[in-house]
Amino acid sequence: MFDEALALLPDTSSWVLYFTCALLIGMSKTGIQNIGSLAVPLFAILFGAKYSTGIVLILLALADLMGVIYYRKQLVWAEVLKLLPMALIGLTAALIIGKYIDDTAFKITMGACIILGIGIMLWMEKLGKTKQLTITNGKWYSPLFGFIIGFSTMIGNVAGPAVSVYLLTKNLNKYALVATGAWFIMILNYIKIPLQFFVWQNISWAGVLLNFIALPFIVLGGVLGIKLVKILPEKEFRITITCMVIISCVLMILI
Repeated sequence: MFDEALALLPDTSSWVLYFTCALLIGMSKTGIQNIGSLAVPLFAILFGAKYSTGIVLILLALADLMGVIYYRKQLVWAEVLKLLPMALIGLTAALIIGKYIDDTAFKITMGACIILGIGIMLWMEKLGKTKQLTITNGKWYSPLFGFIIGFSTMIGNVAGPAVSVYLLTKNLNKYALVATGAWFIMILNYIKIPLQFFVWQNISWAGVLLNFIALPFIVLGGVLGIKLVKILPEKEFRITITCMVIISCVLMILI
């Protein structure tokens, strides 16, 4: 099985790219949300769009543990509970759709999820504070985002932009934003593991072993992420999150 895991990455450049992606995922779970989204199109290049979601999922699940343990006291459970019911419905819808589409359509759908997230973000930024508050307090707001997040996390582990847009509009401080996002995504990721293993069958034991080889880079990324959150002021932190959403969207479209 070890030889099979090594064979998933045929050359040195592939290994460098893979470990870089693991580093970014670690950083996204403890610091700069959405920087891990930069790894999504790169993983699609390495493994193919649909199969890559199985590889990425295990890495995310491992990285999730760092985020939720470190930021466990800053979690805002109320926001998680608002999102979760419709997120599970969105996840189920994506599970069914993903079973019947090919790799090209899968990649297009992944890109569309990111574009939707950034579109909502830009729209919200154009609204005044009063209108924005009215919208975010609407009964439909959290369920809508819950569905979008659930669908996008299942279809390609690309829920980061939608999660960030939602939490940014809730005006949480940077620690509460990271903690709440990490816990919510962790819950969804661990629900997805058996679904992708048994329904989509895109998680292999060789892939799991490959993930554990990357564990040191996930930990390193997690440490760097914690330091970045401490260094960045609140305003610059929010700007950085927004920039990561935009960059991840552009990468998915171009690659």
